[in-house]
Amino acid sequence: MVLAYAVFIFGLAQWVSRRRADTVDDSTGYFLAGRTLPWWAIGASLIAANISAEQIVGMAGSGYAIGLAIASYEWMAAATLLIVGKVFLPVFLKNQITTMPEFLEARFGPTIRTVMAGFWLVLYVFVNLTSILWLGSIAVTKVAGINQDLALAMLGLFALAYQLKGGLKAVALTDIVQVALLVAGGLVVSAIALAHLGDGAGITAGFVRLTRETPEHFHMILGPESPHYKELPGLGVLIGGLWIANLSYWGFNQYIIQRTLAARSLAEAQRGIVFAAVLKLLMPVIIVLPGIAAVLLAPGLAKPDEAYPTMMALLPNGLLGLVFAALTAAIVASTASKINSIATIFTIDLYARKFSTGASERKLVKVGRITACIATLIGIVAARPLLGGLDQAFQYIQEFSGFVTPGILVIFLTGLFWRRATEAGALVGALASVVFSAIFRFSPIATLSEVPFMHRMSIVFVASLALTVIVSLLRPASETGRRDIMQDVSFATSRGFNVAAALIIAILVALYAIWW
Repeated sequence: MVLAYAVFIFGLAQWVSRRRADTVDDSTGYFLAGRTLPWWAIGASLIAANISAEQIVGMAGSGYAIGLAIASYEWMAAATLLIVGKVFLPVFLKNQITTMPEFLEARFGPTIRTVMAGFWLVLYVFVNLTSILWLGSIAVTKVAGINQDLALAMLGLFALAYQLKGGLKAVALTDIVQVALLVAGGLVVSAIALAHLGDGAGITAGFVRLTRETPEHFHMILGPESPHYKELPGLGVLIGGLWIANLSYWGFNQYIIQRTLAARSLAEAQRGIVFAAVLKLLMPVIIVLPGIAAVLLAPGLAKPDEAYPTMMALLPNGLLGLVFAALTAAIVASTASKINSIATIFTIDLYARKFSTGASERKLVKVGRITACIATLIGIVAARPLLGGLDQAFQYIQEFSGFVTPGILVIFLTGLFWRRATEAGALVGALASVVFSAIFRFSPIATLSEVPFMHRMSIVFVASLALTVIVSLLRPASETGRRDIMQDVSFATSRGFNVAAALIIAILVALYAIWW
């Protein structure tokens, strides 16, 4: 099954790349699919880029340990996507933005573009790419029993190979297959687990039994008495730090936003956003529910992260092959997306501006492909030295990302909605985010170091925003040469988008009301 998947997806990517060879011979074609992506490719690619093995295994493990509350990461992402489609995308697409650092230069100046491009490259290569490959290889090794270093190399090289020729177009147009496989495989695991719980009475009976016998696992909002309150601090999830993480991730992260920048129109991008939001509503059924089911089917696991592989062991051989292929698809799709974004930022934001101004379009595509190869090899080689000694690699990665997330959100929100924000203010805000986060995280004072992660992000966001405002007011910038990024931008959305958004919000309200 896995071999058949690999052959099919590689062949499909090459066919997609050959359909119109001219679309990958220039930088817009290679890095933004010629700005021709349809809504279904955008929505599927957003989910494929987001969901990888570490998220599947990690969130199922959190479902086992914490319960349904961890689903806030998925369900609140659905609401966040609607904000991105309504508020942020109109600005980015009207200004024909290719990368997030490019937007920062248009709004603030060239220095912040270079600084943030370099920062994102380091983060993407040495944190994100290595983590996807490392934790993905762990998942594959657990299920297939192959050598982990071999799994690491195979995943990285396959993800590189299938997107190398066609760029973002090859990634996005094959992601619909990847997501279909992911959804189908995840639903199979959940259905089999609930069927076992139903003991012959069906899936519905299994779900009823699960909610009846594990009521503590079906609360969305945790109270201070919960042992997991520090990870998901009650109402702080709904009105605090999770919004900071989500807005930064879904709105200003090149790895994610790049597929919406490649839309054939704003309306098409917004349809893709709605499609992704609908899929986000479904994700807890696919990812979290198997972990909760494992509480009854496999009590006493040594580690919560063993929950998903344990539920996979319930599957018969044929279905096991399908789910393993789905797991592999999730790893490969996320890896390929990350590789493409790394190549895009280096080529457009650094090489074309700093090393070879005036380079031909073909040269830029060639540099992008070379960058993709080098980044992949670095990721494969660096994964074990960087992450192999960590017991909880995923948690460390989340914490590291949380150091910079508040600052990134400050930069973009002030850049979008406050005309007096300056480059100096933005740079100070970004630096302050890292400094303040480090003070909280490593302080010997218990009242600081014990602050819940999400509360910490909220506090750091407010402090970084205050510094950005103060520095911007003290050092105002000249308007000469700066273009007005809001000129002729319309935030009006179609009736279809508005109706879909209202339905998604209503579903979210109902879900939280039922499982509060």
